[in-house]
Amino acid sequence: MSIDDTHPESIAAQALGWIDETTRAINPPIHVSSTFLRDEDNGYSSGRVYMRDQNPAFDQAEAVITALEGGHQTLLFASGMAAATAVFQGLMPGDHVLAPKVMYWSLRNWLLGFATNWGLDVELVDMTSVDDVEAALRPGKTALVWVETPANPLWTITDIQATADLAHAAGALLAVDSTGATPVLTKPLDYGADLVMHSATKYLNGHSDLTAGTVTTRADNEHWQRVRAVRAQHGGTLGSFESYLLVRGLRTLYLRVHAASASALQIAEHFNGHPLVAEVLYPGLVTSHGHDVAFRQMTGGYGGMLSLRTAGGEAAAIGAAASVRLWKRATSLGGVESLIEHRASVEGAGSPVPLDLLRLSVGIEHVDDLIADLEQALERAHA
Repeated sequence: MSIDDTHPESIAAQALGWIDETTRAINPPIHVSSTFLRDEDNGYSSGRVYMRDQNPAFDQAEAVITALEGGHQTLLFASGMAAATAVFQGLMPGDHVLAPKVMYWSLRNWLLGFATNWGLDVELVDMTSVDDVEAALRPGKTALVWVETPANPLWTITDIQATADLAHAAGALLAVDSTGATPVLTKPLDYGADLVMHSATKYLNGHSDLTAGTVTTRADNEHWQRVRAVRAQHGGTLGSFESYLLVRGLRTLYLRVHAASASALQIAEHFNGHPLVAEVLYPGLVTSHGHDVAFRQMTGGYGGMLSLRTAGGEAAAIGAAASVRLWKRATSLGGVESLIEHRASVEGAGSPVPLDLLRLSVGIEHVDDLIADLEQALERAHA
C-alpha cells in the first residue's frame, strides 16, 4: 500500500511504519552523536556532517508531518517561536508583511519589537475581513501574509483560500499558523497556503513534556532555502530525545484531537447562553462569527480550544480560575490535561484580550467532569 492510499490516522499511528533496519525496532533510536565520519575520499556519503541541522533523529518526525500536511518538506525547530521567527527571518529587511491583530502574543510582541527593529515593515490587520486584507496588501512590496486560524485566544477564523488568492495576486507568500487546528482538522496547503507552522509543543506532541516547532513548505524555493539557512546558522534545533518524544506524540494525534474537539463543542454548547457566562468564543458554535468559513475549511471538528467571557467581569474570571479542581491553572495548550488561564494576566498591558476572558484548553478527561468543575468554579466566583 502506498502512502497515497493510506489514511492519515494510519500514517500518524505507525509514524509512516518506519523501522530501524539495523535492529528491526519499531520505535526510532535516539541518536546522540554530534558529528559524522568523513569518507576516505574526503566526502560525506551519509549526507551528514554535523548534528545541529542534520540530526538523524529529525528524519521521522519531519517525514510524518510532511505526509500529514501534504507538503514538500518539513523542518523541526527547538520551539514554536523558533519556527515562526525563522519564516520571517527568511525575508529581507524592508519587506512588508501582514499579520493578524489577534494572534499568539509572544510572536506579536516579537514582530512589533525585534522584527520591526531588524527592518521588516510589519502591519497588523483584521484577518477575518477579506476586504481589510486586500486593502492592506501592497503589490510588489508585501512579501508575506501571516495567518493564524483559529486565532489565539479569541478563536477567530480566517478564510485561508481567499487570503491565499489575494496574497499570491500581490506577489506575496501565505504562511499559516495552524497550531490550533492541526492537520487533523485543517490542511492549509490544500487551501493555497505556501507554508504551515505549528508549535509542536502543543497538539502535535500532546503531552506537555517538550517544546518544539515545525514549518512545512508547499514547494522548494528561494525563501525556503533561506529558512533552512536560518535554522542551520542560528542553531534553533531540537534535541534527539525531544525528537523521539514528538514521534511518540504524533502516534496518538488523531485520537487526542478528535476527543478534545468533541468535548470542546459540548462545553461550548453547554455554556452558550449560561447566566454566568457573557459569551462563548468557539468557531464550532453555529452562531459564532466565522463559523461558515470554519465549516468549509475544518473537517472533523473545530478544535479543543475555546474561551469563556464571564458575566461578572475580570474579578469573576480570576475567581473562577482560582476555584477549579480538575482543570489545571497553567499556560500552554493542546495537552491531554485540561488547562484554564486568565489570559489577560499573562499578556499584560497592550493586549487585545478582554479582561473577563478565560482561555480553555480541553484535554481528554470525561467531558461531564470538566463541565461540572467549571460550573462549581463559576458559582463560587459569583457567590
